[in-house]
Amino acid sequence: MVGSAITRKLQSEGYTNLITRTSSELDLRNQAAVADFFAEEQPEYVFLAAAKVGGIMANNTYRAEFLYDNLMIESNIIHQAYVTGVKKLLFLGSSCIYPKLAPQPLKEEYLLSGFLEATNEPYAIAKITGIKLCESYRSQYGCNFISAMPTNLYGPNDNYDLQGSHVLPALIRKFHEAKINDQPSVEVWGTGSPRREFLHADDLADACFYLMQHYSDESFVNIGTGEDVTIRELAELVKETIGFEGELRWNTEKPDGTPRKLMDVSRLHSMGWKHTTELKEGIEQTYQDFLANEVLYVE
Repeated sequence: MVGSAITRKLQSEGYTNLITRTSSELDLRNQAAVADFFAEEQPEYVFLAAAKVGGIMANNTYRAEFLYDNLMIESNIIHQAYVTGVKKLLFLGSSCIYPKLAPQPLKEEYLLSGFLEATNEPYAIAKITGIKLCESYRSQYGCNFISAMPTNLYGPNDNYDLQGSHVLPALIRKFHEAKINDQPSVEVWGTGSPRREFLHADDLADACFYLMQHYSDESFVNIGTGEDVTIRELAELVKETIGFEGELRWNTEKPDGTPRKLMDVSRLHSMGWKHTTELKEGIEQTYQDFLANEVLYVE
């Protein structure tokens, strides 16, 4: 989702010499394969969007994979970017790097100030390591490596697998299938009370392009909207967008996760960047993309 959004953004800005690889073409966990790739292609600029990602269920089930895979991906790429003299690298982390009970909204300086949310601790630790790798390669070798922490993302090419997806794509698929199958209700996990912030992938891509042009400092930067909704409000919005007329059933035996994750985006706003896609509009666009690609997304 993120890689394709960045590719679309670069192409729209007139860039044609883009080097990309899918996970089936290049296993980024393989140190030798990544070294060979960088030696052969010699990229000048790197957007590091690759990661093993998922929702609460996937994070809590595949804890070793989420830690190992992400550590290997970022370590291999960041080191080879240094070895081959990449001019600039942007590493993308996640808002889950912040402590579970950090003050809201989440300021960049709150990193490592408290305990992480238990369900996604391995993923968070891996992403924190990526930030520290960029800082350390900058400090020791003078590399122009920067980091950005996006909030929850959605948009074209999202993952709609109910066993591994994040909340918004999961709700889109659940409500869509309930509608076409005339189901009386849809189950939603938790209490509906946690608050979450959502950013369209195309807005993230625009922010990444902006940062690569205008930002070269050591500190990482939050990317978000600065606005959040409850999961209950999100579910109602998706329900309305899809036109499902049944009921919501809240399964309170399932985990809520972190109570709130709202990004403080004042640093990015002060640089002159702000999102343009509001949540209602973004969900409508994403649902149309889901309908157009439903066979690809659910098989």
